[in-house]
Amino acid sequence: MAGRGGSERPQRVESGPAAGPLPVLAGGAERAEEAGAPVLPADPSLAEVHLTSRPESASTARRMALDVLCGWGLAAYGETVELLVSELVGNAVRHTGARSFGIRLRRRRGWIRVEVRDPSRALPCLLPVRDLDISGRGLFLVDHLSDRWGVDLQPRGKTTWFELRVQDRA
Repeated sequence: MAGRGGSERPQRVESGPAAGPLPVLAGGAERAEEAGAPVLPADPSLAEVHLTSRPESASTARRMALDVLCGWGLAAYGETVELLVSELVGNAVRHTGARSFGIRLRRRRGWIRVEVRDPSRALPCLLPVRDLDISGRGLFLVDHLSDRWGVDLQPRGKTTWFELRVQDRA
């Protein structure tokens, strides 16, 4: 799992010809300023956000995911999402050799989905974990803490994702 520090500047991927200003995450500006953290200029629930492939980017990805969950009224799932985002980002940073990766959060009734996309087509491996292992637990955690997870091969790379069943707010 990558460290909690770092200052990454996320970049929003624009799909249309008219790219408008980057939104601040819902409710994130006030919390970020109070904590002395930079305001995140992109929202991974609106479009994929590209981050530089460095260990410090895990902190930014976690912060963005937590802001999105709070905006959706699903902060109770924050610790699990934070851990699993760290694992997927750690795999993208450590094992792909890519310069950047993308993160996206999606929501549908009763589910949240977190996707991490990278340009490598190498598939992650779920390995057996023994008590004294000091690495290789990332996908084990994803497998045990998420309700579903998988990998979608793309023409240029792959998307590794997990889904959690959530209790929508009433």
